[in-house]
Amino acid sequence: MKTDRHRRTSAGSRTATALMRVGALGLTGFLAVLIGAPPAAASVPLAPPVADKVRDEQWQLSALHAEAAWRISTGAGVTVAVIDSGVDATHPDLAGQVLGGRDLVDSAGDGYDDEVGHGTTVAALIAGRGDDARGVVGLAPGAKILPVRVLDSRNLYEDDRVVADAVRWSVDHGADVINLSLGGAVDSAALADAIDYAFERDVVVVACTGNTDPEKQNEVWYPAREPGVLAVTGLAHRGDSPLWTGSITGSATVLSAPANDLLGATPGGYWRVEGTSFAAPLVAATAALVRARWPEMSAANVVNRLIKTARDLGPAGRDSSYGFGEVDPVAALTDTVAEVRANPLDNVPPPGKATFSRATGLPAAPLQKSTEKAPFDRNHPDVEVSLPAGLTMVILLMGTSSAILRRRHDWSVQ
Repeated sequence: MKTDRHRRTSAGSRTATALMRVGALGLTGFLAVLIGAPPAAASVPLAPPVADKVRDEQWQLSALHAEAAWRISTGAGVTVAVIDSGVDATHPDLAGQVLGGRDLVDSAGDGYDDEVGHGTTVAALIAGRGDDARGVVGLAPGAKILPVRVLDSRNLYEDDRVVADAVRWSVDHGADVINLSLGGAVDSAALADAIDYAFERDVVVVACTGNTDPEKQNEVWYPAREPGVLAVTGLAHRGDSPLWTGSITGSATVLSAPANDLLGATPGGYWRVEGTSFAAPLVAATAALVRARWPEMSAANVVNRLIKTARDLGPAGRDSSYGFGEVDPVAALTDTVAEVRANPLDNVPPPGKATFSRATGLPAAPLQKSTEKAPFDRNHPDVEVSLPAGLTMVILLMGTSSAILRRRHDWSVQ
């Protein structure tokens, strides 16, 4: 069922419902701003319209020269699996973009239920509709999303085999690219086998490197560090360094992409997000652009093209902070790149059997409201959001963003 696009600017009960849903969650992973229209009693008119403001504030599109890339490819004909918290297929920016999926949390579901908003945000960054000038447009607006839900109402999963099953199901149901905006501390043999299954069937796999946690060893998350996976860290919108300060980096880092101050689609509206969870889909979208332009190109050569055309950052060549550099969609679509016979990242034999240990991120901070400005969580005290006049915005202070695993033995705060 399609949703009337004009309903996105109606705050009312929709905003209240969304806040109750998100505020009640043990949601590890979000720093978000939910945007609605002013309440009925407000005297300040909403100008410009919220949806136009959403489009105008998508700084990642200009940073990645999306308009130039779209003149060459929009990702049409490519399917990107979003293995996440589900995808709201009725969101106006995703109407017609989402294929029938699978729910591995609720056996009666179809992948369309998204209780936390994470998967919807990821999906729209990849394939948000580009048929008008309103709302979130994805970097590959011609691509289709295959939703597979593995994250529960707390934005968690407790068994790596569920994610492994999701990878295999996605491959068997037509995914050309798989996006995994999730991860944990310890390798998983089951997930490694599933990723090898994807590689053997010519699928590109993208995953986020993870977000820093001051209480833990900050190694690049798994499965991002699985050889052959495009491990994506985050870049900042503004700051003294290109690197987003919440990014986990290390020798497994492959590519970088915008990760903070991003406006994303969520069930019932929009919010501002940050995290490597939202950098990864920009790389997945770039892979979709390339696969659409060259449908016969192997996944190995898509991976090679992305790393060979990345815009170098930091020390010359690949480094542990930025990998090969910032993904460059236009260069990936236009540069001459020598062909390869195998994925250049898949140069380590698959791991043996691993005892899987579950990792965790930061507990959610209390819900706070503001009509002017509110600081973000204590780990990023230097970052603030100033609220535009005429907008009702609610700051959800919930740590840095990405879906994570749960460690039974050392995680009790929900």
